[in-house]
Amino acid sequence: MLRKAISYLLAASLLTVTAMAGAATAPSEIKLGTLYASSGPFAAISMPVYQGLKLWVNQENAQGGVMVKPFNKRIPIKLISYDDQSNTATAATLYNQLVTQDKVDLLVADSGSVLTALAVPIAREHKILLFDQTGTGGTFFTKDNPYIVLLSDPVSTIWPKYVADFLTHEGPKLGIKRVALLYATNDFTGTQANAVRGFIKASGAPIELVYDKGVPTNTTNYTVLINNIQAAKPDAVIQMGYPGNDIAFLRNLHDSGTHFNWLFAIYPGLETEHLEKTVGADGLKYVYTYTPSSAVEYHAESGMSLPQFREAWNKAYPDGKVAFGFNSVAGYTSGLIIQNALAVTESMDQLALRKAVFSLSGKLKTLDGTFALDENGAQVGEITPLGQLVPDGKGSVKFTVVYPSDVATGKAIYPAPSK
Repeated sequence: MLRKAISYLLAASLLTVTAMAGAATAPSEIKLGTLYASSGPFAAISMPVYQGLKLWVNQENAQGGVMVKPFNKRIPIKLISYDDQSNTATAATLYNQLVTQDKVDLLVADSGSVLTALAVPIAREHKILLFDQTGTGGTFFTKDNPYIVLLSDPVSTIWPKYVADFLTHEGPKLGIKRVALLYATNDFTGTQANAVRGFIKASGAPIELVYDKGVPTNTTNYTVLINNIQAAKPDAVIQMGYPGNDIAFLRNLHDSGTHFNWLFAIYPGLETEHLEKTVGADGLKYVYTYTPSSAVEYHAESGMSLPQFREAWNKAYPDGKVAFGFNSVAGYTSGLIIQNALAVTESMDQLALRKAVFSLSGKLKTLDGTFALDENGAQVGEITPLGQLVPDGKGSVKFTVVYPSDVATGKAIYPAPSK
């Protein structure tokens, strides 16, 4: 009995010492480093993502920090962020600074493929996992690079699947046979353009690309391009660019009086509030676009629901200077995925963090939909349905989900009425 009692005492003492040692080695903070663009061509997508991420940081810190499994306790997050001003050279310098000087525990990319592209080789060189928020360029994800995971956006190679499926499955029934494709030549929209071509070709549908042109991302005048597209006599037009491209294209289209029976653009859906302010509701009527998670309420099993998040957003940012939209949701979703990964990781080693993120694949459901990764870390969940913006009767526009049929809330209006 005495021997057993001594054994119990020794075991208890060992557990106490182990716990004390664990507590002693727990860091006082988790350093999360990221960039944002407060100005320049990418500010419209960067600032909502940054503010969504920051909202998550503030919520977790209000509870004492984020739960980190290896230390079995909540640890405050120290957000280290720098303004890259949409400048790629500045972004590269600042990513290096976060890794080599600030020595962050978690490296989070700025929004979009152009500014994420600078971080991919830096993260790989320094063997630090890149938490890629919305950089969807397909070339980022390769079998030989384990230091990247895409959090809040499907990879560009699958993003336009429903656009192409609608045109190839439903288009011929509507009389759509001739398609024009115009895109900005960057990783984000260039990859999507390649995907559209591939989906159309693989479908075997009687769809012909009668116009196919890439233009620089800094293009600001589309008047001549619109005239050239019109001359090709397409039944449907796909225009893919960043917010600045979409704004310029839609403004030029509206001003020219040119009318297309079917028109798709990306950011009327992703940043509807921003484009209503810059283009006007009349310029958005009957445009097809991605229906984002800021407009469709998914069942969230982790974090806030969409109505709760919008309320929290309006409370945190009452001035309305940064428009609420998909990118707001994306930044907050990034935080949720990081939070869930830290709660299950075996250590703060970078590859252990990657393993933890992968363990969530197919299981984690947030207000952004189902989180799912392929073997290379590309996001293959969270695919957005195809929607059409229609007049809401109040001088604005609203979403009608038109494809796929299992989530559709109405039928496509084709041909689009003249504006």
